[in-house]
Amino acid sequence: MPFFERYLSVWVGLAIIAGVGLGLAVPPLFQAVAAFEYAHVNLAVAVFIWVMVYPMMIQIDFTAIKKVGQNPRGLLLTLVVNWLIKPFTMAALGWLFFKVLFAGWVDPQTATEYIAGMILLGVAPCTAMVFVWSHLTKGDANYTLVQVSVNDIIMVFAFAPIAALLLGVSDITVPWDTLLLSVVLYVVLPLIAGFLTRQLLVAKGGEAKVESFVHTLKPISVMGLLATVVLLFGFQAETIIAKPLAIVLIAIPLLIQTYGIFVIAYWAARRLRLKHNVAGPACLIGTSNFFELAVAVAISLFGLHSGAALATVVGVLVEVPVMLSLVAIVNRTSHWFDEGEDESEQVTVNS
Repeated sequence: MPFFERYLSVWVGLAIIAGVGLGLAVPPLFQAVAAFEYAHVNLAVAVFIWVMVYPMMIQIDFTAIKKVGQNPRGLLLTLVVNWLIKPFTMAALGWLFFKVLFAGWVDPQTATEYIAGMILLGVAPCTAMVFVWSHLTKGDANYTLVQVSVNDIIMVFAFAPIAALLLGVSDITVPWDTLLLSVVLYVVLPLIAGFLTRQLLVAKGGEAKVESFVHTLKPISVMGLLATVVLLFGFQAETIIAKPLAIVLIAIPLLIQTYGIFVIAYWAARRLRLKHNVAGPACLIGTSNFFELAVAVAISLFGLHSGAALATVVGVLVEVPVMLSLVAIVNRTSHWFDEGEDESEQVTVNS
């Protein structure tokens, strides 16, 4: 394993410290970068995520995508976890912690807003970072693309009704500009760039050329991840220092939710006898969140300085460290899936 990837958790930890430190030392700089956004999508973060995702897109072989339909169980697992389990367990955990266990520490109105923010995270499955987690677990790039695409299509129709049901309101408005811009920036554009790059590389030197080029880009991709972490924690440095207790209280149920959903999905993946390079991404998609969408809806419904907005921000802050720990678990348990049956046939040779 390359040097950067071998010690990725260490680099992310240092990036978190650097982000908070820089955010406190030079707040005007981070405020200026934070203002560089459109439709609640920060364009600086978008650039770094694009840098992360682009190498993964080069690995996608469009001629093999059609084979995903021959092995639907991994896709079915993702859809069941994302839309029939995750939103409801998130709502249940939010109610348990903030209406029961933490009721003495948080006033009722703030508690309700924290729960709302958690629900919005639970109803927004991840779009961009999934490709990074899939890559780090040697996931099937083609299968991951199909999983993300199907989830995005369902999200267009299911996000508002499920959020309205769990929030107990009837006027949820999907911020289409945030949703569409994110999908275009994080999926469509890097996918097109990856496709064109792949075609050029294959024409020049075949699959070996593709693999060599992707290998060369890996350090750049990791640097994109670290830069993203620095920015995200730099943006929220003052909040982290000003409201440490609130952040800890919100993080506890979010951590339980994330690890709990992963355990459920990973157990189901073993029962379904999925191939490891399909099981890993399928489970990680169900545990990560589309935080731009959740933050945008929280702000529009409850306000910029609301408890709901804070809860979605905490979701952003805990996601990368937690997901890296799950990536480590997936990589260390690959032998659990060595006996996979039909689904174990690779969809692509590039995973």
